[in-house]
Amino acid sequence: MKQIKRFWQEEDGIGVVEIILILVILIMIIVIFRTQIIEIVQSAFEQITGGAETINTDIDMD
Repeated sequence: MKQIKRFWQEEDGIGVVEIILILVILIMIIVIFRTQIIEIVQSAFEQITGGAETINTDIDMD
């Protein structure tokens, strides 16, 4: 009975369980919203590369 009480009161392993639960939830969110995340990232990179071509058009190197 003492071992059960000691095991119940010990909180060292709780941090590991919390981290694992957070990782599982993040992975589930990524899997569920995968297509939306891919579209957002692709759109962002298209805007970055499209805007990079016009950044220095007004600079004159005389």
